[in-house]
Amino acid sequence: MEKLLVEGGKALYGDVAVSGAKNAALPLLAATLLTPGRHVLGNVPDLRDTRTFLRLMEDLGVTHERQGDTVTIDATEVRDAEASYDLVKTMRASVLVLGPLLARRGRARVSLPGGCAIGARPINFHLAGFEKLGVACRLEHGYVDAEVPGRMRGGCVYFDIPSVTGTENLLMAAVLADGVTIIKNAAREPEVGNLIDMLNGMGAQIRGKDSDRLTITGVKSLRPANCRIIPDRIEAGTYLLAIAASGGEGRVTNCQPAHFASLLAKMRQAGFGIQEGGDCVAVRQPLVNAGAPPGWGAADIKTLPFPGYPTDLQAQFMALMTLSNGISVITETIFENRFMHVAELQRLGADIRIDGRSCVVRGQGVKALTGAKVMATDLRASSSLVIAALAARGRSEISRIYHLERGYERLVEKLTALGATVGKENE
Repeated sequence: MEKLLVEGGKALYGDVAVSGAKNAALPLLAATLLTPGRHVLGNVPDLRDTRTFLRLMEDLGVTHERQGDTVTIDATEVRDAEASYDLVKTMRASVLVLGPLLARRGRARVSLPGGCAIGARPINFHLAGFEKLGVACRLEHGYVDAEVPGRMRGGCVYFDIPSVTGTENLLMAAVLADGVTIIKNAAREPEVGNLIDMLNGMGAQIRGKDSDRLTITGVKSLRPANCRIIPDRIEAGTYLLAIAASGGEGRVTNCQPAHFASLLAKMRQAGFGIQEGGDCVAVRQPLVNAGAPPGWGAADIKTLPFPGYPTDLQAQFMALMTLSNGISVITETIFENRFMHVAELQRLGADIRIDGRSCVVRGQGVKALTGAKVMATDLRASSSLVIAALAARGRSEISRIYHLERGYERLVEKLTALGATVGKENE
């Protein structure tokens, strides 16, 4: 197992390019199971999660080859309809094979998913939606057993709470169902839109992209896909926050600023200069008024489904706020157990108090944090510790960085190019 060594206190400068979005790549990979043939996906990030998902697809009979960021998938044969525990246990997104396997094979057996320990994240939304399409679902021995006689039939699905993976799974099932399916209170995240574009390019008939009401008219068959993964908005936000927290200035390139507009608004509120242009965003340090302390102000956030503030950037923004000149309140409404990074940030010197679903962060100025040994608890918490360690005075060691490798491609290389002193070492 490896740990990350960070020598903090150095301002980051320069440009950093964003890779393809993990949370878009996984459902698009799953969608290739819908129809035989060779599918070509571009801008696919090379991450622990994408490699695991491709191994899962190989277990189902699919083959693939990678050249750079392009992955060609041959889904001519899908020999099996079971996703085993050994692969699914490390990654919640594995449940996304349920929809396409039901559409193509009429049955699926998928182990209950694992992933980050940030909350329950039940898949009951998925199963209730499948049942509306005529699927019989059972939970037995840690597996979901789902089967439908013949083709699925269209139905009306309503989500009590917008579910990204639930929306994606139902979309992939409904495109080959008989009749019309309507998904109400659907998730509107950009990753869902990327999947809709891919499915429509394969011959599906889906209306309502970027809205909370999706209408899917089932078709008899689909053709292989040729699609590009959108840039990772969470990675883009993470690097913007890292540059800002370090006291530096720079640009994040190959991104879509509209996909993380809520973060940009909060950084402006804190006083940072944010300039958007095409596929890049530049960040500048706040102007210091005479007599005022250096640094930035406080800003409150409340995580919400898109287009609200993303839960996957909550921990990183908290790291920035530990260094502000004020008090901020961070409220988490999506996952009930997503403050595990707080104890680790406190080890670095942060002043944070948990109050139910909120945290009160008392910023102590730009010199507040000092290096320490900390432990990553989940993917996004890991990146918040990296941000804090980069800003802290002295040396930090971050253990269990396999979480980081699930969602950040070439992290050390990209941070080093910005001027950071970081490296990996075996624990």
